[in-house]
Amino acid sequence: MQGWALGAEAASVMTLRTMKIAAGGAAAEAEAARMVAEKSKAAIELQAMFLTGALGMTAPAVMTKTMRHYRRKVRANQRRLTR
Repeated sequence: MQGWALGAEAASVMTLRTMKIAAGGAAAEAEAARMVAEKSKAAIELQAMFLTGALGMTAPAVMTKTMRHYRRKVRANQRRLTR
């Protein structure tokens, strides 16, 4: 269920970002730069969590915490882009 929810939320954010970038201008450039920076930061944070054991020791725990990590980021973008 978490994977489905993440996929639906991510699709929404991709659509909102595509529309913003397609509009062009300074806001589009800022959004594109923000997108790349956020993706890099989220991946680095997740890698650090993995290396420190913060994701847990079992596959289900790692998957649950990984989904939670990315869903938080995606929901924050969704809120920001729908304002």
